[in-house]
Amino acid sequence: MKKKKGNSLLLRVLGGLLGAAIVIGGGKAWFWLSDNKLPNVSMGKDLYVYPDTTPEDVLATLDSCVKRPGSLKRAFKEHQVADYIKPGHYLVEAGQTSAYITRMLNNCWQTPVQLRIPSVRLKGSLARSISSQMMVDSATVADALENKDLLERYGFKPATAFSLFMPDTYEMYWTASIDEIFDRQKKAWDAFWTADNMAKAKKQGLSRQGVSTLASIVKGESNAPSDYARIAGVYLNRLHKGMKLQADPTIAFLLNYESNRILKRDLKIDSPYNTYMYAGLPPGPINVPGKEYLNAVLNPDTSSGYLYFCADPLFDGTHRFARTYSEHLQNARAFQKALDKRARQKEK
Repeated sequence: MKKKKGNSLLLRVLGGLLGAAIVIGGGKAWFWLSDNKLPNVSMGKDLYVYPDTTPEDVLATLDSCVKRPGSLKRAFKEHQVADYIKPGHYLVEAGQTSAYITRMLNNCWQTPVQLRIPSVRLKGSLARSISSQMMVDSATVADALENKDLLERYGFKPATAFSLFMPDTYEMYWTASIDEIFDRQKKAWDAFWTADNMAKAKKQGLSRQGVSTLASIVKGESNAPSDYARIAGVYLNRLHKGMKLQADPTIAFLLNYESNRILKRDLKIDSPYNTYMYAGLPPGPINVPGKEYLNAVLNPDTSSGYLYFCADPLFDGTHRFARTYSEHLQNARAFQKALDKRARQKEK
């Protein structure tokens, strides 16, 4: 009888142990399945990991995007994310598993970003724009734009640095270094300068950087595409005749674009950028010109023989062009008359 009771107790103990093992094993199997095989991301999110971002920061950022936060936390611990996480831009997409996210962070499986190079007037603006889109800070970009040794590797110098940049949108990794960003711009610069474009520049007596410089002046003069080639033609005709360019945008550049009006005293500033004082092109571009301005210089309207232009009195953003100074004075008086009339109307 005692032996029978003993056997029964042993069976109950063994049964309990087996049940516990099944529960524990089942729990572990569920955790493994939950972390490695079952989708855990409910909605997509762009994740930016900086050098000082911690796994806890990432978990907090993704908390609202995952179905089972505990699963992601376990996976982070299992795959030692704290030791291996890499800075970068990651696209966390719906349907991804916890394990996939950890492998993505540990192995730096980045998703490229779209870097837009804008057509700006100031180096500070260019530096801030790049910094706002990439991990590199604006001070690093600003320093690079003045770094003689770095720019020389690409065939430029601080005065011509704007020439290196080709306004467009580029696919790059968010963590790209300043060298990689410059490499991408040099590649775009080289791609633009085809044999045909080189021949067009030579025909106008311009170097590649000279084309960029003149294009930047055209950009400073007008936002009306229909005028670009004619304005380029005016300045090229003046250059070919040995006349001073007398371009107001170069004076605005000297004033750091801080003045809304060019005054007579500003024309006396002694600087190689003062095209009222010095003949020829200034030392470098006064902004970052887009391809439409470069193409205007390469395909100018020089045959019309225009040497002057002024704003159209219709105030539609276009200009009136003239071959002689007397014609130009008539156009200038018409514009001034329209300007005075507009001012009187505003006073009423």
